[in-house]
Amino acid sequence: MNFIFYDLETTGRNICWDQILQIGAILTNEKFEVLDSFEAKCYLKPGHIPSPTALLVNKTTAENLNKTNLSHYNLIQQIEKKFRSWSPAIFIGYNSINFDEEFLRNSFFKSLHYPYITINDGNKRADLLGLVRSAHIFFPEILKIPLNEKGNTTFKLDQIAPLNGIHNFSAHDAMGDTIATMKLAKLINRKNSDLWHSSLLTTSKEEVNMIIEKEEVFCVTESFFGKTMPFVVTFICYHPKYNWAQCFDLKHDPSNYINLSTELLEHSMSLSPKIIRSVRNNKHPLIMHSNHIIKLKDYSHLSIMELARRSKILNANEDFKEKIRLILDKQSSEREHPVSQLDINYEETIYQNFSSNKEKLIMKDFHDADWKDKISVAEKFKEERNYYFAERLIYEESPHSLPKNLYENINRKIAKQILSSNNEKWNTIPEAYKEIDDLRSKYEEEDNKNIVEILNSLNKFIEDIEKKYQDA
Repeated sequence: MNFIFYDLETTGRNICWDQILQIGAILTNEKFEVLDSFEAKCYLKPGHIPSPTALLVNKTTAENLNKTNLSHYNLIQQIEKKFRSWSPAIFIGYNSINFDEEFLRNSFFKSLHYPYITINDGNKRADLLGLVRSAHIFFPEILKIPLNEKGNTTFKLDQIAPLNGIHNFSAHDAMGDTIATMKLAKLINRKNSDLWHSSLLTTSKEEVNMIIEKEEVFCVTESFFGKTMPFVVTFICYHPKYNWAQCFDLKHDPSNYINLSTELLEHSMSLSPKIIRSVRNNKHPLIMHSNHIIKLKDYSHLSIMELARRSKILNANEDFKEKIRLILDKQSSEREHPVSQLDINYEETIYQNFSSNKEKLIMKDFHDADWKDKISVAEKFKEERNYYFAERLIYEESPHSLPKNLYENINRKIAKQILSSNNEKWNTIPEAYKEIDDLRSKYEEEDNKNIVEILNSLNKFIEDIEKKYQDA
């Protein structure tokens, strides 16, 4: 199966409100031979306020924000067309499942495209960051891992890649990071092909479920607060709401838990260290065979026979499994609080409900229509959310195609959002000014005139946006 390595640069980290600025993508075969590549940049959407910090990280100046003729909508159109032409494949990024993937989905969603291209039509997805973290635990000889100023391991791509002999790429540039990710994957495959091929066995939820249901005892890892921890577990059940695999940590003796009442068991599940670990089967977990247990010091006092015995006790006790399911169901219900629809914007509703097939057909007609005809196509939407996105797309791409009153209404809404002095979910002009002032003070102290000049230029850029919307 082919691989699609990709990376995005964005205006910030908020997946609902920030936008993609740049994409770099490379299509390879299983031997990492490049078959095709794609790179594109777009300009800032009208009425969008970028994060100054994010722009400094990905080296985007105020001039760059309007340098290209490609709009955000056209960028998304190109990405969608290119990825479909490359499919089926395994999509691979670095911290992509929690960041780039979510940006991609939300961008497709708000542009009236199908959001889940990377997991459908034969496509799968993988995240090299998780593999690198797990490799450091089970096969520390494969990669050199840098240390930060506190002496802790850091898994930042721009530091790991050069330390392992990967040079000649531009960090925090979409294509540069894509090249580094591809070369890092190739290096892992060269140094331990078994590990690489094992990681490809869990690139879909169905594959993960097959493995965990088959293996009596296996190893998984979890990462939190920058630290990755290994666990030796056995499968118990699936979460009644999220459908993630729920596994019992075999460092605990199940004999202490299987006969507890539901109330006492729930209390035990709340204690740390946890007896139940979630394996997020849709997020490319790395599952290691039980023969790697000897490498884990937290389990060194337990023999393979003892771990197998504990697993058998659990898997033979259906009453215990049912108690776990009931507790998880109760807890997820208690966490659900009705949220006022006044507090939710359409941009935040990608996972709340899904468009009907009829709505999807209207979306296709919308994309196919000329800009002057798109508003009449948009009026066919039954879902208000889709009509809202259609209006915004026309406003961004062809504002003169909107009736005057509709254009002015959108203009006023955007002005109200970006000029707000409140602590909003999205980036506002007052927040951007404050962020620029804070950054400018920092870099003036360091006498970094180049960065200060970039920030001054960005400040002028924000002022121009402010002037445009002040009269709205």
